[in-house]
Amino acid sequence: MDTITVEQPAQARLVTAEDQEIPVSATLRYTTDDPLAVFVDFPAEAALDGEEVTWVFARSLLDQGLRSPAGHGDVQIWPYGRTRTVLEFHSPHGLALLQFPASALRRFLLRTYGVVAAGQEDLAGVVERGLGALFGGV
Repeated sequence: MDTITVEQPAQARLVTAEDQEIPVSATLRYTTDDPLAVFVDFPAEAALDGEEVTWVFARSLLDQGLRSPAGHGDVQIWPYGRTRTVLEFHSPHGLALLQFPASALRRFLLRTYGVVAAGQEDLAGVVERGLGALFGGV
């Protein structure tokens, strides 16, 4: 099967420790090669170290976080009012708190479900690729 990728640009607002909001561009990405995950790509200018940054987390976490607080550990997502959703990313370098328009995240999620419906992910393929990467084709 050919790989299908869904990409969608999104504008977020980075909330600083001083409660300032800085506009940040991001790209939401989904690929059938990793059907359980979603990717959020940030350009170099949005990162502390000047390098592009990609966060990867479960597509189901995004789905749940659009409706109610979800996640533990490195990625947490929750609704913020009726029009925004917060994505909180934790790394060894610190914490990033970003507000996205909920409508953009919902639209992206629906587009991913249009490619691979929830519950229809090819888990055998995911396991096979994971084992292949782990064992290097041994």
